[in-house]
Amino acid sequence: MHILPIAPTVKNPAKWFTGDVWLDQVISPQDDGQRLSAGLVRFSPGARTAWHTHPLGQTLRIMEGTALVQARGGDVIEVHAGQTVYTPPGEEHWHGAAPDSFMTHLALWETPDGEDSAHWGAHVTDAEYGNP
Repeated sequence: MHILPIAPTVKNPAKWFTGDVWLDQVISPQDDGQRLSAGLVRFSPGARTAWHTHPLGQTLRIMEGTALVQARGGDVIEVHAGQTVYTPPGEEHWHGAAPDSFMTHLALWETPDGEDSAHWGAHVTDAEYGNP
C-alpha cells in the first residue's frame, strides 16, 4: 500500500471540450490489474464535452450546479447536485454545465486493458446544446 501523489489540476483540451473545463484526477490506474479511474471535473457555464463513448460505461455524480446530459437520439436532460447519471458501455453522449451555472461532477469509469478510456467524436453544436 502507498499514498499516491496529488495530481495537479489540468485544463481539458479544446479538441474534446467546448468552453473552459478543468480536471482533478482522483484515481488513475497504478498497475496492470487496476482499471478504475475517477476525476473531479469542473465546467464553466455553458461548457460541455464533445460527443463521446466509454467502452465500459461511465458514472457521473453531480456535485454542484446544474448539468445537461444527452444520449444520441434522446432529449437533453437537466441533472442537479446530488443526482447520479449512468451512461452504458458504448452509448454516445455528451454532458456539460447549464448556461447559467458552474457545474462539478465526479466521473467514474473503467478502461479495458489496452484500450482508450473514451472515444471522442464531433463537438456538440450550439443548436444541440440549446435544446434542453
